[in-house]
Amino acid sequence: MTQESPLKKIKWGIIGLGRIANQFATDLLTIKDAELYAVASRNQEKADDFAKEYGATKAYDSYEALANDPNIDAVYIATPHTLHKENALLCLENGIAVLGEKPFAMDAEEVEEMITKAKEKNVLLMEALWTYFLPHYQFVLKVLENKTYGNLLKVEADFGFQRPYDTNTRLFDKNLGGGSLLDIGIYPIFATLSTLGLPKNIEASATFFENGADSSCNMTFNYDHEVKAHLKSSLLEVLPTEAIFYCEKGTIKINTMFHMPTTVSILIDGKEDIKDFGYNTIGYNYETIHFNQLIRDGKTESDIMTFDFSRKLIKLLDEVRDIIKLEY
Repeated sequence: MTQESPLKKIKWGIIGLGRIANQFATDLLTIKDAELYAVASRNQEKADDFAKEYGATKAYDSYEALANDPNIDAVYIATPHTLHKENALLCLENGIAVLGEKPFAMDAEEVEEMITKAKEKNVLLMEALWTYFLPHYQFVLKVLENKTYGNLLKVEADFGFQRPYDTNTRLFDKNLGGGSLLDIGIYPIFATLSTLGLPKNIEASATFFENGADSSCNMTFNYDHEVKAHLKSSLLEVLPTEAIFYCEKGTIKINTMFHMPTTVSILIDGKEDIKDFGYNTIGYNYETIHFNQLIRDGKTESDIMTFDFSRKLIKLLDEVRDIIKLEY
């Protein structure tokens, strides 16, 4: 009896070593057929410290040096929004598969440039919108697709928290794509796009910090048959951060912090049934496992987070920006 050969271990690199990179690296350690091979920062000491904490073999003081390492199979890009395109093109040019943190890039034109390069080089590229791969979210998508509780009539989704206004941090720095829309507004928009598709039209209004970054954004997406999605993002207040799907025969509510591992409530006739998905990681492992399999299968595009979906998502973000007159 022949023994099955072990899966090829995917060697990962990380570019940009902030908070999300730490979370990604933490979950990467839980995947037995993957390893954190190299990390890159523009600061050697920061790269060394990160590599030591997560057991990376190599620590580079430039993104170019990492991209030129022939041992790397995949790179996770966790730099500020404005660098996503530049960093992705660098890695794709070197034949390295790219998992790029959301938003994929700053606008539809940049996203198209990345997709064109990936196709030209025949290299895997995917937007790292981790929510799509989480079991609770896949559960909700299946329930809605099957129309278990009838047709979807309305969506409500929000994401809000409060932080002290500080233009020295990326979150509030307009030059780095800071503000509520690209950072957290993308999640309510994603919840709507993944369940209702593109709207007929959009209504939107926003408030702004003194530096021009958006502090909050209210959006209504209008669909056929008077179906609507009411969405909100805010850096001024704590919001429930829930996604609620109102159907004909019941309501599906993804409970607080809907974009990350959480529970789902099914509400019918005043009764609540809570679904617990037994999470024991931060949640980044799900998209990573999917991405690893795409590499092993020789795929150049995800069948879940497709290029078409990423194009539609950035198109919606661009449309909202146009309406609220937000320019970067």
